Amino acid sequence: MEYRKKQSRTQLTLYTTCLDDMICEDNSVRAIDQFVDSLNLQDLSFTDLPEQGHPPYDPADLLKLYIYGYMNKMRSSRRLELECTRNIEVMWLLGNLKPDHNTINRFRKDNPKAIKRVFRATVSIAQNHDLIGATLIAGDSTKLRAQNSKKNNYNPKKVQRHLEYIDKKLEEHNQELAKSDGDQKQEVEKQIEHRKQQRTKYEHLQKQLAKDTTTKNPQISTSDPESRHQIVRGTITEVCYTAQTTVDSDHKLLIDYKITNQNDKKAMGNMLQRAKAILQTNTFTALYDKGYHTGSELAVANRLNIKTLVAIPGIGRKSQAPDPAYNAENFDYDPTTDTYTCPQGNILTSNGSWYRARNYRFKQYKTKACKECPVRASCTTATQNGKIIQRSEFTPYIEQNKAHVTENQELYKKRQAIVEHPFGTMKRQWGFDHIMTKKTIARASADFGLVAIVYNLKRLINIINSDKTTIKNDPDYQKCLLKPIFAHLTVILTKIEQLFLKSLKPVPNLRSLIFA
Repeated sequence: MEYRKKQSRTQLTLYTTCLDDMICEDNSVRAIDQFVDSLNLQDLSFTDLPEQGHPPYDPADLLKLYIYGYMNKMRSSRRLELECTRNIEVMWLLGNLKPDHNTINRFRKDNPKAIKRVFRATVSIAQNHDLIGATLIAGDSTKLRAQNSKKNNYNPKKVQRHLEYIDKKLEEHNQELAKSDGDQKQEVEKQIEHRKQQRTKYEHLQKQLAKDTTTKNPQISTSDPESRHQIVRGTITEVCYTAQTTVDSDHKLLIDYKITNQNDKKAMGNMLQRAKAILQTNTFTALYDKGYHTGSELAVANRLNIKTLVAIPGIGRKSQAPDPAYNAENFDYDPTTDTYTCPQGNILTSNGSWYRARNYRFKQYKTKACKECPVRASCTTATQNGKIIQRSEFTPYIEQNKAHVTENQELYKKRQAIVEHPFGTMKRQWGFDHIMTKKTIARASADFGLVAIVYNLKRLINIINSDKTTIKNDPDYQKCLLKPIFAHLTVILTKIEQLFLKSLKPVPNLRSLIFA
């Protein structure tokens, strides 16, 4: 069988085109070039790289390189360095510049705040094109693995287990040492010295953990100090960062992000404040899942006058009554008398005192009728005081949220479709399920910021291209395009008719043939 013939590698060729002609007009690399050139990088406060005997690279060129790399699933600085020498699109984008991987990497880790401002620019573009409705938003978080293994993450209990294990081994080695001699004795002494060095290491970690009094469960990550061991889903845990995001419902565009190393409990209030500042309004409705259901955060939403719908978590096992019909939620509260009425009609009162828990205040409500109540065994397991209901200072906001969720169940069902769209694209399609950088939340924020920029840019490009296709397929648009063509043809046909008249030959009906 005869196959297609390849061109000889030694054959000389002459290209008659420039680099620009090799990049088609609808290539996304042109959109990246225009986007970065439209930014005022001095206002964005990018850090200039130090001069090393020659002029430094323009921050605009390095930003273009990173956006191109992330848009094509390349985040490694060494990989981007390689692409500068072999990728024709990168050659076009950077004008044949070839920065080394250290320069590329320094640009990302030194500019987390400037990268955040570039992300804000993508949001501004979307707002200018009326692509952000600012009527319904959704917030959620995702866990991104850090460059730190579980093995190199420690808490007090883990350190104590290591110390106990080392002490046990040292005792065994000392017993072996008493029975050994010669070369065997030297080997045992080496093992003892190794165990002592390990013990010194864990004692140092123990002291560091003892100094951390700011958190309830202190921990140390040795490779990436600011990453934390967290629950990812169910019983699966990872050493990771948490990416908090806010998404607008109209086109699933990101309007905000924030990298933290904490869970969702105290995140909603701050994200709502930021959303209000970005959208310049508080008339939108915000949707959040049950991980954000915290009284203090609902109070912040109320203070900002933002309507929020936060899923209601189930009642904890300790708060459950033996019979669910007698759970505290089934007791009626009267704000005028500040009393509760139980399903049996008994009145629970408070002494008016506020008690302080870790992060909030609460009152206690009880009644003496519990002692003689026939359903006491179904209502409470307490043996002395009977049923006691605690009412937090944030309970009114929790009840208000419950009413909102009950009244807007269909609206709340949209939450997952809105906020999970970016996460599905970033983590499932692009494979960006981890943080590339090490050491500090700021560097992790720079990495995720570039992911967020690329996500918004790709969405904007797809939306705008889709709108162009719709317009081009519109019959009215087609007529508008054909008008100048028909006008030009009319001029040509008039000249042809004049030539025929001059030659005294019969004139065919050209207009009717062409415009039929």
